[in-house]
Amino acid sequence: METVAWSRPEGDRAGKPLLLMLHGYGSDESRMSALFKDMPQGFVCAAPRASRKISGDWGWFLLDYFLANDFAEVMGAATKLLGWLDAQLLQHRFSSVSVLGFSQGMAMATMLIRLRPDLFTTGVGLSGFALHNELLATMEPLTTKIPFFWAYGDKDLVINAQAKEFTAGWLAANTELQQARYEDLGHTIRHDELGDVASFLTANVQGSFVPKA
Repeated sequence: METVAWSRPEGDRAGKPLLLMLHGYGSDESRMSALFKDMPQGFVCAAPRASRKISGDWGWFLLDYFLANDFAEVMGAATKLLGWLDAQLLQHRFSSVSVLGFSQGMAMATMLIRLRPDLFTTGVGLSGFALHNELLATMEPLTTKIPFFWAYGDKDLVINAQAKEFTAGWLAANTELQQARYEDLGHTIRHDELGDVASFLTANVQGSFVPKA
């Protein structure tokens, strides 16, 4: 990945838990790096920029209004991200890897979990969805089911009902699912939601909690 925002300098990453944070469609890494301060402070947070240009911003793969996609492009993006992640693991020897994704970033996060379920300790999806694919479905349900927190708002008009229904079913079958529905929340991220994310991660990732001095 050519551009990555990190919460810690290179010399302060080794042996700590990694939280990979994936932005949504038509955005960039700054959307996720703005949330570093809200995550448990034991983590090394990494927010890579997606490589596909989307009208001056960035996305993991091309989407239309109905969330349709080219699965070959999805696989290419996921493979590239996993290759980068493997290199970081070799360099920094992180104690664990968790993944968080917003919107399309959640689609990418769940794709990474599907391809390498043994790599991840926990997952978080915010106002997002999982992708339906018949080929992947033949290898599911996953035998390794990690804790996963899915948070979404009751006023989100971006993720359609069909995508939400599939996502709910997929997460229930393939993860240890915890979910929260937030009143009056649209397609965005809110402070109380971030507090719940931090609590979930602290409870499920060893070394993520650091007491305030």
